[in-house]
Amino acid sequence: MSAPERIPSRSVTTAELLTHGELTVRGRIREASNAALFCTVAHEGREASCVYKPVAGERPLWDFPDGTLARREVAAYEVSEATGWGLVPPTVLRDGPYGEGMCQLWIDVVPDAELLALVDGEEPGPGWKAVGLADVGEGRTALLVHADDERLRRLAVLDAVINNADRKGGHLLPAGEGRLYGIDHGVTFNTENKLRTLLWGWAGEPLTAEALGVLGVLRDALADGGELARRLAPLITPAEIAATRARVDALLASEHHPEPGGDWPAIPWPPV
Repeated sequence: MSAPERIPSRSVTTAELLTHGELTVRGRIREASNAALFCTVAHEGREASCVYKPVAGERPLWDFPDGTLARREVAAYEVSEATGWGLVPPTVLRDGPYGEGMCQLWIDVVPDAELLALVDGEEPGPGWKAVGLADVGEGRTALLVHADDERLRRLAVLDAVINNADRKGGHLLPAGEGRLYGIDHGVTFNTENKLRTLLWGWAGEPLTAEALGVLGVLRDALADGGELARRLAPLITPAEIAATRARVDALLASEHHPEPGGDWPAIPWPPV
């Protein structure tokens, strides 16, 4: 009598792991402005490191409703996935040891990846884009520059769509296989223009053909009844979804990267 055929076990997806896995807190990330806990998550034989940010640990902000930052982080991931660029690590909303919060896959950073620099002079060198002059102490200034990198340029487009009010250098995570991720998207999707970023190097320049194509996809996905609009509905308000759609329409109409406005500080502080 032959032995019964063994059915291979199904691989656990990253979304399933983050959503259903058992969270074990390993420590606190003290550099974060809100409570951010370094954890491991395990489910059906798969384990990974992750970041868990409970809603209970969010600091109140004057310009964002209380208790909404975790959902905004998940919304940023959903928009990133809709672009096809995969710029935000897998992120879910779930219960954890300290209540509901966002859970995001931990990204191991590739050391020595040069994305930002301070240089002497008034013009960036080849391969760099100027952001602006920065005070470096003792009455001296230096030119803040970022790499002229297509991955950063895609992230600049994503930030314009989600209205990111806090794109700092420390939120850029170069990873293996040439990947680049952006993290910390709690202050996004405001209905008022609050774009504040280090990635102004392409301000006023024409959007790439690739970016315009992606924005067209987003416009359709954000329409009433569109897949992305449905996925965002539990995470942000109808007014915020409408404002996101309006920002996409404005980018498609102008066909250019946005420029800093005068009503809001253009660069976050501290910048890194």
